[in-house]
Amino acid sequence: MTEGSVSRKGTYEGPVLIKPPVCNPMIFRVRSLVLIVAIVLAVMGCATPVGVRYLSGDETTRRLTVSVLSGDSVSAPTTQILNRSGLAGRFIDEPEYVIKTLHSGLPTAREPDRLFALAELSFLHATKSGDRSYFLSAAIYAYAFLFPGKTVVSHDAFDPRFRLAADLYNQSLAKGFASIDRREVILKEGTYKVLFGELVVSMNPGETRWGDFHLINFVDASELEVRGLRNWYRWPGIGAPLVASLERLPGVKEAAFAKVPPAIKVAATAFLRIHNVEEGLRTGRAMARLELSTVEKNTSTIVKDQAVPLEFGVSSALAYTLEGSQVYRIELKGLLSGDFLFFKDTSRFRDNIFLMEPYQPGRIPLVLVHGTASSPARWAQMLNEIVNDRELWGRYQIWLFTYSTGNPILYSGGLLTEGLKNTVKELDPEGKDSAMGKMVIVGHSQGGLLAKLTVMDSGTKFWDDVTSLSVDQLNVSSETRELIRRSLFFKPLPFVRRVVFIATPHRGSFIAGGWVGRLTGKLISLPGKMLTSVAEVLARDPKIAAKVSLKNIPKSTDNMDPKSPFIKTMSSIPIAPGVTAHSIIAVKNPNDPKEKWTDGVVNYRSAHIDETASELIVNSGHSTQDEPQTIEEVRRILLENLQGP
Repeated sequence: MTEGSVSRKGTYEGPVLIKPPVCNPMIFRVRSLVLIVAIVLAVMGCATPVGVRYLSGDETTRRLTVSVLSGDSVSAPTTQILNRSGLAGRFIDEPEYVIKTLHSGLPTAREPDRLFALAELSFLHATKSGDRSYFLSAAIYAYAFLFPGKTVVSHDAFDPRFRLAADLYNQSLAKGFASIDRREVILKEGTYKVLFGELVVSMNPGETRWGDFHLINFVDASELEVRGLRNWYRWPGIGAPLVASLERLPGVKEAAFAKVPPAIKVAATAFLRIHNVEEGLRTGRAMARLELSTVEKNTSTIVKDQAVPLEFGVSSALAYTLEGSQVYRIELKGLLSGDFLFFKDTSRFRDNIFLMEPYQPGRIPLVLVHGTASSPARWAQMLNEIVNDRELWGRYQIWLFTYSTGNPILYSGGLLTEGLKNTVKELDPEGKDSAMGKMVIVGHSQGGLLAKLTVMDSGTKFWDDVTSLSVDQLNVSSETRELIRRSLFFKPLPFVRRVVFIATPHRGSFIAGGWVGRLTGKLISLPGKMLTSVAEVLARDPKIAAKVSLKNIPKSTDNMDPKSPFIKTMSSIPIAPGVTAHSIIAVKNPNDPKEKWTDGVVNYRSAHIDETASELIVNSGHSTQDEPQTIEEVRRILLENLQGP
């Protein structure tokens, strides 16, 4: 059967052909229009061209704080400038073109806005590209924003750009003068390339002179992570915060720096004073002077007849001083070796007293005396709080006394009293500094016993424990007689106004009286000069020789045995009239009955004395000098001392 034929039954057996319906063009157009309108209405129902959406809490925080200093995005004000200039979409691929285009528009009616944006964009590009010329450019733009015209603009305190611009200036300055490896900030004059031309920097060669020292190896304080200190303090202001090392200048001796050890790191700030910032941005040649300030000298600078605070990283300098310091490693040696020398320069530090900064008249000495098997480094937490306290800053100067803590307490006490007298005389030979007469001594543990020796009149009591003979009856050398006088006869120092006893064993320590104290005492060696003098006394006086031998001279651990004659005599001698004493006593079991209170080394009964003007109980172990409560109490006492007796 052929295609399309009809079968015998009359049915069609070929392909089925369906005729399409006829479409009305008008109906098609109407249906299409309805569909389009429906789609548009649906879209408009989801989002209008202008509207809002709710942000999450994290998104809100990010939008309020975003800047080049918190990430790799610019702040909202800079984004607004890019949008207004039609450059928002080009910065990622063409950062230099965008920055130069914005710069070419200076000056404008919106010049502060544009300057801030240029500072932030230049900093971001410098960070990503490593081109230090853009860091210096950012510093100049930030300076122009902060200090425009002939006077310092009074910026709106609520404008976040002001603090951000200061931080951009500070960091750009440090990074712009950084060495290639960024480990050091190189401060030197010269002509530097910047985006719009050149920056000509001058610098006084004497800027890096610091008394007896030359300031070297400057490090960006903002790039130092401080560890080990409870708080990291930043003094907000203008300038790149730096930490400098010291190099002693040969043949130079300034009295104020005589007690400053070369291991100290110094908090400093570099400030780039731009003389012609507006003209420089216009002509392509900016003229500036690099100025260096140290924290004890200047905490502010004058810009256009107004005082502007400088930025410092004092905590960073303290932590950097202690980073890798040998002082922690010598604590055990200082206990066991009576002849141990803490300073190689015995001419400058023969009294074992050193200052954290140069002596300045008018600042009250605060003397810190550490305890057994310890060192000045153990005052780090307290030092950090005191030197960063703006109420105390500039009113106190910190002196640190160190000693071989295994030596007899009277011997160490004699070194402290003699050292303080020598230091006061050396720094204030004419006695003109009235602040010297307001000295405060703070002693921890054994250091508290040494502090008490500076404010008491012992008469002949310690000598009477040794012999009934008078010193004048002894036929000994002048050196031995001087050692006896210094170590066994104490008079209150006239310049000490207050003493603070921290966890001090006034009646001894049960640890010193136990097997630990006895074993430690056997390991301690005494100073050779002291042994020579004792041998001379024993040879001259058989009665003394019957009591004492070179083998059983009491060490500090023996002295602090509650049964020792020394501690009994010591506790019986009162504090001199006119001296105010305070006690800070550590108790680690305050819920127990009072008679059981202890810090693990010293019992409350031993640490308590009735003569103090105040007594604070701190829930702590023996090393309570680190505790916040202890430090706050010392701060309170120092503020009280400023008010008078």
